[in-house]
Order: sequence, then C-alpha cells, then structure tokens
Amino acid sequence: MNKFLLKALVLASVNVAVLSNAQFRTRNRMDKLEEFDQQTFSWGFYLNGNRLDYRIVLNPRYGMNGNQNLVTSKESYSFGAGLIGKWRLNDYLDLRLEPGLQFAQRQLTFNTQSNDIYANGSLTNAPFTPIPLTEKDRVRDVKSTLVDIPVLLELHGDRWYNSRPYVAAGVNYIVNLQSNSDSTDDNRQQVFRSTTHNFAWSAEMGVQFYFNKFKLTPAIRGTFIMNNEIVADNATTPPYWTAAMSTLQTRAVMFVLKFE
Repeated sequence: MNKFLLKALVLASVNVAVLSNAQFRTRNRMDKLEEFDQQTFSWGFYLNGNRLDYRIVLNPRYGMNGNQNLVTSKESYSFGAGLIGKWRLNDYLDLRLEPGLQFAQRQLTFNTQSNDIYANGSLTNAPFTPIPLTEKDRVRDVKSTLVDIPVLLELHGDRWYNSRPYVAAGVNYIVNLQSNSDSTDDNRQQVFRSTTHNFAWSAEMGVQFYFNKFKLTPAIRGTFIMNNEIVADNATTPPYWTAAMSTLQTRAVMFVLKFE
C-alpha cells in the first residue's frame, strides 16, 4: 500500500470520530451496545495499513568500511486484513486472537564491492573470485506474504459514555510464505532467502467507540520480530550479501481499524 492509501485510512477514522463526537460529550446521551462487552466470546474483523522496515546489525568485517554502513534498508508501506476472536476474562481484561494476512515489500541495498579486499580469504570466509556488482546484484526487493497470528492480552478502562481506551500486548507467530528458505539458489542468482517461521512481540493502544450496530476501534500497533531472519548464502558465494549482516529483523508499525 502506498502512502496515499495509508493516509486515507487515517483520515477515515478521524472523520468517523469527528462525526460521532456528539454522542461522547452529551451527558444525557444513551449508551450504545451496553451488553456487548459482557459476552464471554465475540468476533469481528480488521483492516490495517503498515509501515515496515528492517533492523540490521552489520558484520563489522563485511558490513562496514570504516564508519560507512555497506548495507541499508528502505522502508515501505503495505496493507493487511484479519479476523478477531475475543475471550472476556473479567471486567478489565480480554484475551484476543487476531490472525491476519500481511503483504510487504522492502528494499535492501548492498554497497559491498569493497569486500573484494578479502578475496584471498579470512578467518570467516574462504578465498573467492571477485565479481563486479551490477544494479541487480546490489539491490534486493524483498517481497513477503506474512501469515500473522498474534495473541494479545488487552487491558481496558471503564467506559466513558460511548468510548473506552485500552492497551494490549502479546506475542506473534509469523509465517513468511515467500521466504525462499528452501531454495538452493542464493544471492548470487538474485534470490534473497529468509526464515519461514518467526516469532515476534507486539504492543498496541487505541480507543473503542460504540455505535448502535457495531464497535469501531482505531488503534496503533507495533510488531517486532525477535529471531534472526537471515538464511546464509551458500559457502561458495562471495561475502557481498548475507555475510555482511549479523542480524536481520522485521519491524512494523500498523494503523488498525477493527469492526466488532
């Protein structure tokens, strides 16, 4: 998703909040969906816009040239959608399962031609024959289709007329369907490989708005993969690519609209 679509989602939620503002500030206004949050189980769905990039820890030998970082990441914007399952634990705590599908594309740039100085071999790399890095060799557009399964513990306050603030945190199991982890080709053949199965943690905050027929929740969520996503290049591949990185981890900030 481009920046225009992400801004459109934000503006849509703001407009809904502005148009319904009267129902939250009028003391005599009747509460909406008074019994909704007393259900033991409830369901819904969500739409979201994402801002994604990578957290990179560089190998000091192959990933840096003096103070210059040889590998950089370019952020991108995308979208996703999913389902909501809520289990009410008590008046202030809910357990949520929110499986979704996220689409992402990030760009990595490898300015690692200077690693030719290690062509005779080093303690961590066998000798290799240098090759000139073309634009296709230097730039990797990493496409990902992510099955994201977060389990969140939600803590909310008391209702204030027809709104209720909350915070939530939990863990995610994330499957990258485009990881290429089983491919025998690697970056020498322009194939970037990463791990298929990943684990992350998430934190979220938002406000729940109650209407006659549904509950709308705009929220901000941060998701951060904890494991290293790198699948190393083959042993015979020069240290231009994965050897230049020690750790690669996805970071995502999401704007979420939930409907229950």
